[in-house]
Amino acid sequence: MSRVNGTSVLPYSRLMPAARWDVLLVVAVGGALGSLGRWALSQAVTTAPGGFPWATLLANVSGGFAIGVLMVFVLDVWTPSRLVRPFLGVGVLGGFTTVSTYLLDTRALIVADRAPLAAYYVFGTLAAGLTAVWAGILLARLATLGTRS
Repeated sequence: MSRVNGTSVLPYSRLMPAARWDVLLVVAVGGALGSLGRWALSQAVTTAPGGFPWATLLANVSGGFAIGVLMVFVLDVWTPSRLVRPFLGVGVLGGFTTVSTYLLDTRALIVADRAPLAAYYVFGTLAAGLTAVWAGILLARLATLGTRS
């Protein structure tokens, strides 16, 4: 252990055990794939300046639905795997969904003097995203009745 400014710190090698590099790798690859998917969606569903950010809404709501479905399968149906949840949940869906763009889109609406639309977007996205997660869980549970452990 070494000291920095009088504080004990662990060496970097002890912060990331070698047994977790595979998890870091699958999160990184999944994040790259999810980000590419979000970029492709933003290219397919464009928004004019000051317009409603449909691509971000679609990414966040569909990602919420997918995480609801995924968690049922990861936790209740599939054999446990230490790489599936980090790859799909953290990596792919974490890269696909976006809070930062959601916030930037909200700011853009406010700057374009569309504050009421920005408010609808903020609260509508939250409500739609939570509903999508719930719907994903519900539909996945219904689809897997009798197959869960």
